[in-house]
Amino acid sequence: MLFNSIEFAIFLPIVFLLYWFVFNKNLKLQNLFVVVVSYIFYGWWDWRFLFLIAFTSACSFAAGLLIDRYRETPGKARTVNLLNIVINLLILGVFKYYDFFVTSFADLFLGGNTDGLLLKVILPVGISFYTFQALSYSIDVYRGKLEPTRDIVQFFAFVSFFPQLVAGPIERATNLLPQFATARTFKYEDGVDGLRQILWGLFKKMVVADNCAIYVDQVFSTYQNHSGSTLLLAAVFFAFQIYGDFSGYSDIAIGTSKLFGIKLMRNFNVPYFSRDIAEFWRRWHISLTTWFRDYVYIPLGGSRCSKAKIVRNTFVIFLLSGFWHGANWTFIVWGAYHALLFLPLILLGKNRKYRNTVAEGRLYPSLKETGQMLLTFFLVTIGWIIFRAESIEQSLAIFSRIVHGPFFTVPWIDSPTFMLKLVIALPVLLVLEWSGRNKECPIKFVHTGKIYRWVIYSALSVAIFAFGTTSESFIYFQF
Repeated sequence: MLFNSIEFAIFLPIVFLLYWFVFNKNLKLQNLFVVVVSYIFYGWWDWRFLFLIAFTSACSFAAGLLIDRYRETPGKARTVNLLNIVINLLILGVFKYYDFFVTSFADLFLGGNTDGLLLKVILPVGISFYTFQALSYSIDVYRGKLEPTRDIVQFFAFVSFFPQLVAGPIERATNLLPQFATARTFKYEDGVDGLRQILWGLFKKMVVADNCAIYVDQVFSTYQNHSGSTLLLAAVFFAFQIYGDFSGYSDIAIGTSKLFGIKLMRNFNVPYFSRDIAEFWRRWHISLTTWFRDYVYIPLGGSRCSKAKIVRNTFVIFLLSGFWHGANWTFIVWGAYHALLFLPLILLGKNRKYRNTVAEGRLYPSLKETGQMLLTFFLVTIGWIIFRAESIEQSLAIFSRIVHGPFFTVPWIDSPTFMLKLVIALPVLLVLEWSGRNKECPIKFVHTGKIYRWVIYSALSVAIFAFGTTSESFIYFQF
């Protein structure tokens, strides 16, 4: 079920009313209701994959209990934890990576012949997200950061909570699970905040991302016929497409969760206003980058080791991050590219230089800050070309055409009317996010008049209905 669909527009208010007015008297019943509606939400794509998420949930739930039982025998607890990690990653590997490894092996040793070797199974929606979420639970229980829950309904609600089930944020058990263990009360302020953030997410997805997608798909599918200027413009539009698409989903998920008295972590924090790559990765897909930091980078030694190991650790997490995104060499190269960009900063000790908000306390950035943001955006956009390409060969061909031109030509525009939508939508996105860069949601106006607020809300709503589309799925559903 898509957030930007008629089905969800019907589903959400029904679930909301039942949640607060029918099942609110009993916490366990309310949690059970969450599990049921979450499974309906997830099964809307393919009910067969419900068995998969149920199995993943059951394994991690049982692992938590066994780890706690063997607390006095660390060897057994460690074995249980490792076994749960292996089982979950094996499931993820079979569904997501098996055909990739077989194809790569066949290309190297079998002349590309894969007859009878491929599974050709459909990738379950959101499997990378809920697998990592379930793993965080058993790992945190093993580390002693979390007491295991003995309420299986609470745990299943934690893994399958429908707003963030298929594209995050990847929640930690330490944050989300306790919220299902305590009674929840509806707060009007949270409801208003939630609806406001849903509106902003729908604008980013349906007006910005989906309209950018039209141009991006046309250009990338026929890249051989376009000039360097057109390809570069398409790359810039893809940067805004993937941001509007993914952060839009996160906004809708966070806003929807607030309607149910649940607070999710922030997943994006105006990443295109970053002054270097390190700051970008602190602001982009925060739930994934912090997951790899806490469960991979720090256990490997983090930055508290030799320079050689710091280099190794940096490449490990970026390569894993790339590989997490999909079974394609383009994602791995994209990860390696960002590792190379990140490496000088971490070796020089400048990776934590920019931890505050750009131009904090000022209306405009300085000339230096503007140059830094533009350079960072350019470097990130170059990486998005690799990410968006279907193969390494295609990405190299696109780079070749961009570099060799013809570059100083007017970019191809199929429809001036369509382009006008983006000429209006992108500045609106940037202006509102810049003005609200210190807020979780940029259209949360605190010190402004009611008329001004409702003019913005009405304008965004009109833009969604007039220029938005419901035909596009979310990019990160494939991950």
